[in-house]
Amino acid sequence: MNDRATFVRGFRGSAPYIHTHRGRVFVVQFDGDALLEAQFSALVHDMALLHSLGVKLVIVHGFRPQIEDRLKLRGLESRFVDGVRVTGADALDAVVDAAGSVRTEVEALLSMGLANSPMHGAGVRVASGNFVTARPMGIRDGVDFAFTGEVRRVDTEAIERRLGDGSIVLVSALGYSPSGEVFNMRAEDVATEIAVELKAQKLLMLRTGEWIESTSGALARQLTLSDARQALGQRPPSHNGDDNVREFLVHAVRACVNGVARTHLLDYRVDGVLLLELFTRDGVGTMVSAEAYDTTRRATVEDIGGILELIEPLEERGALVRRSRDKIETAIQDFLVLERDGAIIACTAIHPFPDDGVAELACLAVDDTYRMGGRGDFLLGEAQKEARAGGIERLFVLTTQATHWFKERGFEDANIGELPIQRRELYNYERGSKVLIKKL
Repeated sequence: MNDRATFVRGFRGSAPYIHTHRGRVFVVQFDGDALLEAQFSALVHDMALLHSLGVKLVIVHGFRPQIEDRLKLRGLESRFVDGVRVTGADALDAVVDAAGSVRTEVEALLSMGLANSPMHGAGVRVASGNFVTARPMGIRDGVDFAFTGEVRRVDTEAIERRLGDGSIVLVSALGYSPSGEVFNMRAEDVATEIAVELKAQKLLMLRTGEWIESTSGALARQLTLSDARQALGQRPPSHNGDDNVREFLVHAVRACVNGVARTHLLDYRVDGVLLLELFTRDGVGTMVSAEAYDTTRRATVEDIGGILELIEPLEERGALVRRSRDKIETAIQDFLVLERDGAIIACTAIHPFPDDGVAELACLAVDDTYRMGGRGDFLLGEAQKEARAGGIERLFVLTTQATHWFKERGFEDANIGELPIQRRELYNYERGSKVLIKKL
């Protein structure tokens, strides 16, 4: 496939995600080390691209290495207890200076508009401010954390107003008390609390280092809330606070329990990591979902009862041709099912005609409860992948009530004569189904 065709196909493939993400609130958090990477400007430009596609974006940045640099210039030493910085009065100026420097750099990158830059014509507005009220951590186990604080309150109304005005909201990990004091906080804590208070659709945490592995040793792409809790229980707390996986799991569990739909762990060293995660089916990071995740698999004979129960309402409406238990059992190896918490919520069948290089897509059905969730599109996509993997070049469907749905997904009108001979002989003229074909 040439570069032009690859671009067109990829751009079209991203369209469903563009529609899904538009108008949603995403909270993106990264630490200060990200600014030291050569591709940091590209990462910020991708955030601006998300904004231009209608995502309501809140960016929360850390600044630990920048604090370290300023403490060294002042001849001061850092002190951490259980991974949390002890911010003394002498270190507070360095903290405020570092936070301001990082915020300015991010704002500058978001404000770029040169003709040869990705930001040309973007016109991004950035809103910063005292959105987070802090309280002191106080004295813990005999340690006075001084000007290290925790989130006390998030001014969600102010943030939502800025988002509603079309601005990107940029938040430093600094909080302010009602008495006018400034407190240094952990960026991941701030991001999580903001995501929870805003009921954000996504919390995206960008990190480097160790990643979460599946049982096969590969990167774990999806974890349920139960999976995340189990993984968290297997990782004892780190005394130096440098266990990125544990920190992510702690915040992912808290976020998902409190209304954030998805929390993602991403490597900011990967060029285009946000675009790859958000606009491709498989993504490139680990996602923790507050809901049980749907799984697709090949059907077995134990699924026949569930398939019959699923398709019966569609048969009653005449949308599907009636199938007996025996007929489904005979072709059970051709069925794919979408399962959620042990229940079959969608199915389809791929009946191949290998000599003709075609296959019939049949019995595509989604439970009425889940019909608005894009599962029909998902299952169609899985069926197309399976067909291509089996050497199938074209997919055809016979339908009486879903002609427009299939046409919107690339199927075109055909005639009975284009069907394989075996299928042509079984065509029901009384039913009068439309014949549609799609090249894979």
